[in-house]
Amino acid sequence: MALPDWTLCFFGLASVCGGFYIYRLLAGGRRNSRNRGLLAEVMARTERPLFWIAYSLYTRTKLGYVFYKRQMKKAREKYPAGHSRTQPTTINGIKIIPVPVLSDNYSYVIIDTASNLAAVVDPADPQSVQSCLEQEGVTLEAILCTHKHWDHSGGNRALKRLHSSCRVYGNLMDNIPGLTHPLADKDAVDVGTRLRFRAFYTPGHTVGHTIYLLDGRTFGGPSSLFSGDLVFLSGCGRMFEGTASTMLSSLDTVGSLNDDTLLWPGHEYAEDNLLFAAEVEPGNVTREQKLQWVQQQRGQRLCTSPSTLAEEKQYNPFLRSHAQDLHQALGLQQNQDEDWTLYRARVLEELRRRKDIYKGR
Repeated sequence: MALPDWTLCFFGLASVCGGFYIYRLLAGGRRNSRNRGLLAEVMARTERPLFWIAYSLYTRTKLGYVFYKRQMKKAREKYPAGHSRTQPTTINGIKIIPVPVLSDNYSYVIIDTASNLAAVVDPADPQSVQSCLEQEGVTLEAILCTHKHWDHSGGNRALKRLHSSCRVYGNLMDNIPGLTHPLADKDAVDVGTRLRFRAFYTPGHTVGHTIYLLDGRTFGGPSSLFSGDLVFLSGCGRMFEGTASTMLSSLDTVGSLNDDTLLWPGHEYAEDNLLFAAEVEPGNVTREQKLQWVQQQRGQRLCTSPSTLAEEKQYNPFLRSHAQDLHQALGLQQNQDEDWTLYRARVLEELRRRKDIYKGR
């Protein structure tokens, strides 16, 4: 149902005013621990209504696109060479290039070097992606979009205008900009003869969120998972449009994949995620080793992708909702008559709650 223009203006003003107040508290909080406590209290009281107003504006009106364009302009000015330094990964002639866009996003250009055909995942900044395509001298055949949020889909239409034969893939439920080829769960996407992707429907972050698995069997290497905002290095996306049970099912899809699968997430959140993981599993030695490596990388502004699913299953708390050590750390236990899957969803919900509070510090 469309809202009247005056209602949108009112909600927008409320969001801006509320956000400004929280920002002032946050700025003060850097100097005053009492303000930090007040900030957490204010956010707990106001975050839901203000956030959902802002989220609706971002995803359902032109204001979202305007905000995205402003984000992109500011990021280009602040990071003219990208927010991180990246290196391509080449496996038997298949080249994966992380493209740093906006303030912490990654797009991915995947190239079959034998045919010079390419696909791109989540081209948020079409200028950066097009520059990569031109530098590599390849033809863009497909855009694989994980979800509708502008910081993942904003460049779809611009790239489609530059590459008229390019196909734009995504889930129909997510209102993907420029979508030409809607996908259902487990649909295949072929680019040339050696790039074969499998789409997995993974709702929770958005209603139509989709992840893409590049099948390594076609070129004799490990598979690669482009996970959008479902799974990050040691983290998980927020449940904007789904329940904990929905998100758990999507995470279990990731957990069912081969351990040697390479994980290519949509954001550079590794250090913050691992620091949070230390709060809920302080005795996890694998996590501590990974954090040391990540901090060395980020100290040089180097990309932390990819990790492997084998690694993630050891230190990513959102993929460890079955682990007894995690349950004990969270102070949770399964009720006598509680279904195991529903209990794991409760564990995930508690993890997400704590992560949101952690980010508010």
